Amino acid sequence: MLSSSNARLAAARRLTRRAARRETGRFLAEGAQAVREALVADAVLELFATAEAMSRHPSLVEGASEISAKDAAALSETVTPQGLVAVCALTQPSLASVLAGGPRLLVGLSSPSDPGNLGTIIRTADASGADAVVVDGGVDPYNGKAVRASAGSLFHLPVVSGPLASLSGAVQVLATTGGGARSLDDLLDDGTLARSTAWLFGSEAHGLPPSVLAAADATVRIPIHGRAESLNVAMAAAVCLYASARAQRR
Repeated sequence: MLSSSNARLAAARRLTRRAARRETGRFLAEGAQAVREALVADAVLELFATAEAMSRHPSLVEGASEISAKDAAALSETVTPQGLVAVCALTQPSLASVLAGGPRLLVGLSSPSDPGNLGTIIRTADASGADAVVVDGGVDPYNGKAVRASAGSLFHLPVVSGPLASLSGAVQVLATTGGGARSLDDLLDDGTLARSTAWLFGSEAHGLPPSVLAAADATVRIPIHGRAESLNVAMAAAVCLYASARAQRR
């Protein structure tokens, strides 16, 4: 079992901080699902596991270094440590190369504030067949909570940082807001959603900034047929992305 003072383990602990992730180009993936997908993507640089995790996931822990439950907790940014943590390489294409590839469906996030929602949106983008997720400010998509919430989808599609303004001109840009000028239902009916599209979503607290709304090709509202005030941003993303996925596959 590795000592708590082991240099490799100490280096991994530093990756719970955003500054260290940026400096090293590495991040942590915790839990069986995330580690499994990281292994498939050949992104794992090092693997740590408790004795319990090794017994539960024998197919995932070949070459893993055994650590204590206390040290596993120190590598976790969640309230229920899984005892299985991979150090992964942070390699993503540039936003320019994503746009040069002729994407059909993109997700743009302006200053996301909740890592759980961010990870869920990445997972939803993956499930709906989106080509990439673009994050403009806000929480780090390689935050432990965001990585875990993505359930491995972080390894399936590009998640890049960059200004949402860069999306204009490459695809049609649809900005979501409760007071949108167009209804999602109307865009489904008139064929607008069959075109290559970037959906933009703001933070739970503040929505999209006025400058982003003004630059979009259209502002879009999701019809609320009941008495709910609005949808959670991750749920709103699911509704819009699947509407586009359906239109593009007709």
